[in-house]
Amino acid sequence: MLCEPSVISVQRHTKRVLAVGAEAKRMLGRAPESIEVIRPLRGGVIADFEGAMAMLRYFITKVHRRQRLVRPRIIIGVPSGITQVEKRAVRESGELAGARAVYLIEEPMAAAIGVGLPIAEPVGNMIVDIGGGTTEVAVISLAGVVYSRSVRVAGDAMDEAIVNYMKRKYNLLIGDRTGEEVKTTIGTAVPEAEPRVMPVTGRDLFTGLPKTVMVSSLEICDALLEPVQVIVDTVRAALERTPPELAADIIDHGVVITGGGALLPGLDVLLREETGLPVSVASEPLLSVVHGVSSLLDDFDLLAKVSL
Repeated sequence: MLCEPSVISVQRHTKRVLAVGAEAKRMLGRAPESIEVIRPLRGGVIADFEGAMAMLRYFITKVHRRQRLVRPRIIIGVPSGITQVEKRAVRESGELAGARAVYLIEEPMAAAIGVGLPIAEPVGNMIVDIGGGTTEVAVISLAGVVYSRSVRVAGDAMDEAIVNYMKRKYNLLIGDRTGEEVKTTIGTAVPEAEPRVMPVTGRDLFTGLPKTVMVSSLEICDALLEPVQVIVDTVRAALERTPPELAADIIDHGVVITGGGALLPGLDVLLREETGLPVSVASEPLLSVVHGVSSLLDDFDLLAKVSL
């Protein structure tokens, strides 16, 4: 299994690919003018077509041990609210990257399969998949999505909220990478009884000099209030639009949270308080979609039912 962030770095003038994945991500905020670090995916969809194609080609080659003539089948997870134009861009990027067949599947469906929910049965299952660019909320029954809602507020929006908070409160400019590090270290969705603290270093907006401040998890909880509330409101809106019979099933079976955002401490507690439903976090939330897509490669009949 290959686990890499969707980041690519290229030579600015020649557009030659220099690094992909984790190696490229380490260059964020540190690259000279001659190197451009790109996130080809924004909001769960392609923002840079050439970059996405190059990234996919690199990953295919790396997985197949540098064998360039391999033409695999590819299944790509996409947000529920993706448009026809965006679907076409995703499919074309996969084909041009060297795939012989490209299948698209909604990410919440893939996540539900990955965590082992009984998606093919006439039972309502609610999944909340909080990724980097989007939060997907879906109610699934009989191998189909009965209701889905996608908002472009997720992990990246949380990082941005922390960056803006540090700028607003401390006049401290930090990068997205530092914002993500703060989120994963002391981030929380609910105030903690014993707050954690960590030093955060950035550039003072007044003096232009490097500065370090101590930040507590209570402050980061406050910084994350807006994006977290959007996620909670999205789940509530989905519950309000769920058919009564399926709502009864969800009361019995609860809600499952997956994706990197599920690792935010206290998010399950907050959702439980706001909805009154049992809420659980998947055992491997970061890999739920991948596990689901992987199992579909071995089950072509189910793939035919659930692919877009």
